Amino acid sequence: MLNAIKGALIGIALVIPGLSGSIFAVVVGLYDRLLKAVNHFKEAPKQHAKLLVPVGLGAVVGVLLSTRAVLVLTNTWPLASYGFFIGLVLGIGPFVWRKLRQVTFRPWYLLLPVLGFAVIYGLAQVGGEKPENLIALTRLNGLGDGLTMAFAGVFAVALMAIPGISGSIMLMVINQYGTVYNAVAALGPSLSALLAGDWAKLAVRLQTVLLLVPFMMGAVVGLLIIAKIMEALLARYEGQVYYAVIGIVLAAVLILIQTGLQPYWPANGGLAAAATVLVSIVFGVLATMFLDRPAGK
Repeated sequence: MLNAIKGALIGIALVIPGLSGSIFAVVVGLYDRLLKAVNHFKEAPKQHAKLLVPVGLGAVVGVLLSTRAVLVLTNTWPLASYGFFIGLVLGIGPFVWRKLRQVTFRPWYLLLPVLGFAVIYGLAQVGGEKPENLIALTRLNGLGDGLTMAFAGVFAVALMAIPGISGSIMLMVINQYGTVYNAVAALGPSLSALLAGDWAKLAVRLQTVLLLVPFMMGAVVGLLIIAKIMEALLARYEGQVYYAVIGIVLAAVLILIQTGLQPYWPANGGLAAAATVLVSIVFGVLATMFLDRPAGK
């Protein structure tokens, strides 16, 4: 039961842009155990299933409970919402700093944040500059859409396996955040239509829900690939990995400013908007610092 609750908290973290589900797994003491369970599942399937099943089910519940709320917030109060998200991203600073202190500094390490920034920001420019609550796809219209969703699954899940990286932010980077979570939000209405016997409405809703099929297939592939890579990297080069995370975090903040704040910034009343954003950033930083406290403190 406790693992299911922890999984639900991780699921909520997956939905909130800027908050890392993997870093929350670290906070609740599950990250290393989850990596081990995924990488060595075949060696002891029953033992590892006792961890993966309740955590997975809890995460699904957490995602379903929080998805629509996040979409409503980003559409109704974009400046406050995105300011809070920026704060959530910046708030992982102390966590990253603790990791950097584990290795002796070398000048070439400065290339790692530059590389991390270039990769993530470059992908954002390829994806475009549209507001990230945009629902880019509402149904599968062909193989191209299926491949797009599969890539989104691989990309977001692979990167969010790195503690401190938000899978939601990574979906924003490639303009698929609104698409994925709109599809998740359609699960509830689909079930309601099924129970009510409204087959026409069910057929329409399922077209949106089906976007999750290639996304989940890509997510599984991404998880299987990155889990082994991360287990090896964190065992030998944990500090160096987090130098690259610095660049990824900075890119994520810039992307959020460009896509979440600039499109909604008022022509007049900029002072009030700035105050709203600054206050929201402070609350976001405090929230992440609280959630990212080392386990046991």
